[in-house]
Parts: sequence; C-alpha cells; structure tokens
Amino acid sequence: MDTLDYRRAKADDYDAISRLITTPEELFRVYPAGRFPFSHEQVSQLALVRMELSVATVANKVVAFGNLYGYEPNRHIFIGNLVIDRVYRGNGLGQGMMQYLLKQVFYKYRLMEARISVFSDNTPALLLYTKMGFEPYQVEPRKNFEKQRVALLHMKMDRDRYSDMQLMEGNSASGYEQFTSVKVN
Repeated sequence: MDTLDYRRAKADDYDAISRLITTPEELFRVYPAGRFPFSHEQVSQLALVRMELSVATVANKVVAFGNLYGYEPNRHIFIGNLVIDRVYRGNGLGQGMMQYLLKQVFYKYRLMEARISVFSDNTPALLLYTKMGFEPYQVEPRKNFEKQRVALLHMKMDRDRYSDMQLMEGNSASGYEQFTSVKVN
C-alpha cells in the first residue's frame, strides 16, 4: 500500500507536472494559454503568477497538480490548472486534490468563496465540481483548441456551502486541518 501525499509543489516537481498533460486538448482544458507540449518553463511561469502550486504524490511520483489564482482579499480566489495523471483518474484523486485546495481557500486564506472555471465538454470535471457543491454563476462563450465553440462555465462555492458539505460527509469543518496524507492501494 502506497501513501498519497498532498503538498506544495517544488521546482524539482515541474518536469513531472508538465508530463501530466499529454494532449493539446487536455492542455487547453487545464491551461488554455499554454503551448503544447506543456513544459518545465511554462510551469515556472505559472509559479510567478499563481499561488499555492500543489501536487499529489504516490510513492514520491507526482500524480496530480492544481493551484490558486485571481486572489481577491476577503472575497474569493479561483482554483486552477487541476490535472490528474491518466492512470489515477476515476479513483477520487481529483476530489482529494480539490479538498486540499479548498482547505487552503477557506482555512488558510479565510476567504468567503472559492471559484473554478470549467469547459462545457469536460463532463468528468463538471460532475465532480457539482458533486462537491459548486454552482454555476456565469457562462462565457469561448473557442477551443480546434477553434470550435464551447462554453466556459464559471462556478462558485461559498464558505457556508463548503462547511455544510463537510458536515454531510462527516468531516470536521472547524479550524485549519492539514489534509496531507492518505493511504492508497
């Protein structure tokens, strides 16, 4: 049984982070401004403008990445660039990474709202964010990497909704708990 760890990303992780994105379509969904192939340099540039670059690791292998951006003090912040290694998708790792980042939003930064944006054709992400309590508040027309029309859904979750969801799942929502390590098979 390996240990799944959530932690801040280090510069040594940037190559592994860049390898999580394997297709132009995936890069567009995760980082529309990125250039394929995603690279160490692009992750380094993200580190200059994003906050809380975070990874999940299994047996010291980076298997997920996400971060925060668009910080509005005392108001909200966006969760962004969420990507899970293809081998680990469908096993709850996306939800775990989201929980790790949400704890940063609501406990470390003590913000009132978490936001996330997702393209309309990213069904697994839409289902995950809805299950976790995010609700749409705006739809923005966009063109995907193939220049086809898609919708970018902006979703949000406020602190009360997050606390309610935590209580429904039997998790404590009081205080800043460091969600860092889980055993996985």
